[in-house]
Amino acid sequence: MKRTLVIILGFIAFVSMSFMFGKETPPRYKNLKILPKDINKQQMDSVMRHFSGSLGVKCGFCHAYNQEQKSMDFASDVKKEKNIARDMWRMSAKLNKKYFDVKNSKELGAKLEVTCFSCHHGAKNPETRAPMRKMGPPPGAGPQGLRPDGQAPSQMPPQGGVDSTKH
Repeated sequence: MKRTLVIILGFIAFVSMSFMFGKETPPRYKNLKILPKDINKQQMDSVMRHFSGSLGVKCGFCHAYNQEQKSMDFASDVKKEKNIARDMWRMSAKLNKKYFDVKNSKELGAKLEVTCFSCHHGAKNPETRAPMRKMGPPPGAGPQGLRPDGQAPSQMPPQGGVDSTKH
């Protein structure tokens, strides 16, 4: 009788454990609209580090802080920057697919040509104008900025191209 009871209790424990561990665990993250629902912590951290580094920002740039819970509310869509990031992800996926033939551009770990960093270069807002470079002496000018024959660079005739005196 004791032996039967032990076997039955053991069986019930085994079935309970199998049910608990065999049961599909709920997704770890909430409100994922672009990232895969089954993303793991290592993958999520990698994606977020890429966003953070590419824009030179911290979590609070896209994610809201919950005062009541005294923690970040990563699921919240309250900040417009989070939806902008989603739109930018879609845009870069389209660019990678259309112009670089990247078939799996939305998959984690895909080799992408266009990423957040392509435009942002570590700044929240990407530059819309090319940086101005300092103009030095033209090629072939000496240490004082003069040509070897002593003429100023502005007196140098055009090199290559059309001779503007002959029309």
